Amino acid sequence: MVVNVQRDFYGIGKLVQPSDLSLGPRGCKPNPQSTDTTVTFQINLQDCGNMVQDTETLCLECSIQMENHRDCLMHSNVSSQAIKPTWVPFSTTVSLEERLSFSLVLMTEDWRGPRSSPIYQLGDILYIQASVDTRNQIAMILYVDRCVATISPDATSSPSYDIITDNGCLVDGTQADSSSAFIAPRVQTNTLQFTVDAFRFLGNDASLIYLTCYLRAAAATQVPDPMNKACSYSKATNSWSAIEGPSSICQCCGTPGTCSNPTGLTGGRSQFRRPRAFGKRQALDEPNMGEEQSVTTLGPLLMIGPKQDDLVAAVMKEEATPAELWVLVAVGCLSLLAVAVCTVLIVKSLKKPQYVLPVEK
Repeated sequence: MVVNVQRDFYGIGKLVQPSDLSLGPRGCKPNPQSTDTTVTFQINLQDCGNMVQDTETLCLECSIQMENHRDCLMHSNVSSQAIKPTWVPFSTTVSLEERLSFSLVLMTEDWRGPRSSPIYQLGDILYIQASVDTRNQIAMILYVDRCVATISPDATSSPSYDIITDNGCLVDGTQADSSSAFIAPRVQTNTLQFTVDAFRFLGNDASLIYLTCYLRAAAATQVPDPMNKACSYSKATNSWSAIEGPSSICQCCGTPGTCSNPTGLTGGRSQFRRPRAFGKRQALDEPNMGEEQSVTTLGPLLMIGPKQDDLVAAVMKEEATPAELWVLVAVGCLSLLAVAVCTVLIVKSLKKPQYVLPVEK
């Protein structure tokens, strides 16, 4: 009997080693003639611990167990009528040996590339792109479960303001002076884009803001549901909508705390009872109850208010002041040196002896 096994055992492009495969209860090893793509077992029917049975039809039956030592066990029933073997259903778990690489980037208005400046004015829009690198992995879809803004890199610090909560509810879009929303459709399943209106914290002089987002990747076959969603709020229709799946999966966004939370993230405050100052995009300070996670942070972002229009120019002027001072010092030193040289020359000329020629009258 000859059994051929494809080395691409899982169908994902990763080849198993022949030494990882064995056949039957006795663990028969494959033949040395195995190729780069196929592992071959060539045995007698009664080898490797197979059991011989006599039936009423005088057919010879045996049970073969094929084992993959990478935590995948597959069983098959093979009879002497081996033209159509019957396979027992089995399941496999693919363990990703390499960690996924997540990113959170500020983009230009046309989404063509990263934005070079972290400076925003109230009224500007932040174009944010979250993504996960799946080049060496199976196809995956990205979700943003939560995003929180703080004035320090610590996502658990206070004051803080939630932008996305409850596994993909962009609650900042419910504010009267906000147009924040997810971009639909996705450019790729492993990428999620959204916009946020620039804002500052009410009653806080700090202009620096850090944006921390909890990113999660799921299998690309994941069906959208209340746990796996990206929902935006429409003021025109006064309703929530999802960029994938039915809008019904977003119903929990209107009732804070009712969405499922598979990632275990807590502290997502989604109640926004007090409005921010109209036109100023200033967030209210609320206590933070979030727990630390492995997250991605953007910042610091500089938010300039209406009374800070000349802030950038002032900063540039302060940076230029030391250079101007050095120029003045250098000119002064050269002037003093020139005066000193002239003084020395004059003094030397006065000290020279004077010769008087006799004159005849």
